[in-house]
Amino acid sequence: MNYKNVIKDILVDLNIGLESEDIYNTIETPPNKEMGDFAFPTFKLAKTLRKAPNMIAQDLAIQIKSDLFTEIKAVGPYINFYLDQDKFNEVVLTEVFKEKDKYGSSDFGQGKTITIDYSSTNIAKPFHIGHIRSTVIGDSLKRILRFLSYDVVAINYLGDYGTQFGVLLSAYKKWGNEEEINADPIKELLKLYVKYTEEAEKNPELMDEARAWFKKLEDKDEEALKVWSWFKEISLKEFNRVYDLLEIDFDSYYGEYYHSQFVDEVVKELEEKKLLVESEGATVIEMGEEEPPAIILKKDGSSTYITRDIATALYRKKHYDFYKNIYVVATQQNLHFRTLKEILGKMGYKWEKDIDHVQFGMVSLKDGTMSTRKGKVVFLEDVLNKAIDKTKDIIEERNPDLENKDQIAKQIGIGAVKFQELFNTRIKDYVFDWDQVLNFEGETGPYVQYAHARANQILERLGLEIDDQVDFSLLKEKQEIDLIKLIYNTPEVILSAKDKLEPSVITRHVTDLAQAFNSFYNNIHILNSQEDVKKARALLVYAVKTNIKNLLDLLGIHAPDKM
Repeated sequence: MNYKNVIKDILVDLNIGLESEDIYNTIETPPNKEMGDFAFPTFKLAKTLRKAPNMIAQDLAIQIKSDLFTEIKAVGPYINFYLDQDKFNEVVLTEVFKEKDKYGSSDFGQGKTITIDYSSTNIAKPFHIGHIRSTVIGDSLKRILRFLSYDVVAINYLGDYGTQFGVLLSAYKKWGNEEEINADPIKELLKLYVKYTEEAEKNPELMDEARAWFKKLEDKDEEALKVWSWFKEISLKEFNRVYDLLEIDFDSYYGEYYHSQFVDEVVKELEEKKLLVESEGATVIEMGEEEPPAIILKKDGSSTYITRDIATALYRKKHYDFYKNIYVVATQQNLHFRTLKEILGKMGYKWEKDIDHVQFGMVSLKDGTMSTRKGKVVFLEDVLNKAIDKTKDIIEERNPDLENKDQIAKQIGIGAVKFQELFNTRIKDYVFDWDQVLNFEGETGPYVQYAHARANQILERLGLEIDDQVDFSLLKEKQEIDLIKLIYNTPEVILSAKDKLEPSVITRHVTDLAQAFNSFYNNIHILNSQEDVKKARALLVYAVKTNIKNLLDLLGIHAPDKM
């Protein structure tokens, strides 16, 4: 039950002159219990009802009746609503018991398709720590949206095209060794890429050779395609090892190369709509005085990133008829996606407004920015394996007899890395620090996972059959009430994460829940309670455990029963 909806419906029936949505958005949660559990300020009504706000509050408070509240009273210009705590306990805990792992879900997005473009690694380049942000943010958004009944298509738009492949093809022809590359694909290809870019700084003609090789690839030259296909195959094998560790998968791996087949159609449509002009030998779209022109075709006739993205957007709309097309890509690409939307708008496509760029801040190293070109990267696989190894060491030290140690070490170690990525607001830049990644104390994934394991342990020790036939009035301690309020807020938190496309909303909420639960079991006697109290508290512990597990799952993190 959504209490704000209940209050909203009551006020709608009183014909106060505000739209339903406006009423809902006006309802507040007061800063302290003395001011009620919910409050409705009447300032907006003064103009339509032609009365002072405090008089309006008094008149309305007398008319409102509901057995969900013990008291409804006017205080100045506010109508304050005081919950019937026993009824509230029953409503919340009964719903969790009935809904179980569906608690907080809804059919909100039923019948709507959303495409999410995330991770989008570049083949033949390292899957490094900088890629984790797009990868885990995108995966979490996919889970959140599916939980709300959207039909979500997860797309890994592989970077498998462009001048960089001209560089690699040219480098391979000059210095490549097939045997060495097959033995350690990404590191050997990275060496070739770094060497070529270093040499090109001394000899700029090398970049002309690279562009010529990319043109061959665009023209489907047999040799260029054969080597490129090999690069792609060995890269995906390497990447999939990391995706398997992260337990992240996709519905489509169609990348730049696949969508390049539609480039000619795009250019033809842009010509027909008279959007193309020539500029210094290139074919461009003028974007206005304050923005640079968008290059559609280079001087040599090869396509650009923006051209292929136009083709991709048109393909996705035609193929999926999306409700939203989401790109989880770093803030640096803000201008690119703004340009993409503007061009689609110029082409007459009103659905350009349904494209969302989910931006996130950049990852840098302590000694500066990462650079593939200079070979200065931290491999993501190394980070994940180190986190797992550290977790194994902690388990050996604290709980050496734990069953399934390797599996749990993987769940905790990788959970710790994901949780750190999803804890802060995504827009923030951050500096990668090994000590921070491997720190399991405080507001971390392992801390939340441990709260879940502790809840499971308490339920096992209680040994009771959990049901909702309990005396809800027995749950009256502050720690119990705090927990129930947090559980009640879970559905709204999930909707907020959806609205903001922001997984950190969930990460913060599940951390608050774990902290409140720790306060509860440290201050409240559960195992030594009287039988009726014990039964009510067992249902509360079950509700906490269920909520933590559900929320961690939305983040792509396991909730082990034992740690």
